[in-house]
Amino acid sequence: MADPTRYLVPAVAHRVEGVVRRSRFVTSAAHAPDPEAAHAIIDRIRSEMPDATHHCWAFAAGPPGSTAQIGMSDAGEPHGTAGRPMLSTLLHGGVGEIVVVCSRYFGGTKLGTGGLSRAYADGVKQVLASLPTVEKVERVHVSVRVVYGEVDAVLRVARELGVLVEGEEYGSDVRYLLAVPLGELAVLEAAVAEITQGRGKVERM
Repeated sequence: MADPTRYLVPAVAHRVEGVVRRSRFVTSAAHAPDPEAAHAIIDRIRSEMPDATHHCWAFAAGPPGSTAQIGMSDAGEPHGTAGRPMLSTLLHGGVGEIVVVCSRYFGGTKLGTGGLSRAYADGVKQVLASLPTVEKVERVHVSVRVVYGEVDAVLRVARELGVLVEGEEYGSDVRYLLAVPLGELAVLEAAVAEITQGRGKVERM
């Protein structure tokens, strides 16, 4: 499974279309950080395309590959032909916190259970292939105090680790408020201890 502290999520809502034996499939993907957000997006897409024959959906609201917060629906298609292949494709797609809705406009030709499963899975593959993504980084907020002569070295390490400086206070020493990638916290703590010869402390807010 992917690093649970940093992974790709949808950057924007995205949509692709395809036709399979005269049935039109419109597949929409969006960022869903929790199941409530996923269901809100599903409802919105249903209202956008009320004339679609089916609105099948799947979501995985955690890190890529995680099954802790998932859901799916065949939405009236034969059992197991839509939601499950969509979810399986999502879980192997390398993107987290995502919901996908595949809206089908029936074209008059039945696809059979195998054909349906392939069509719905292919819709998810196509939307993932062109989906704009952004890296989500779980951060922890900390405070660091250093003397003025140590500032440059500490800030250089912070930049290398992708730390965000959210605030600074100047007095007899310097106090920085930092947002640190969770996976880099131990590295920062060790670096600050080395630079300050043990005087500097990284304290969680």
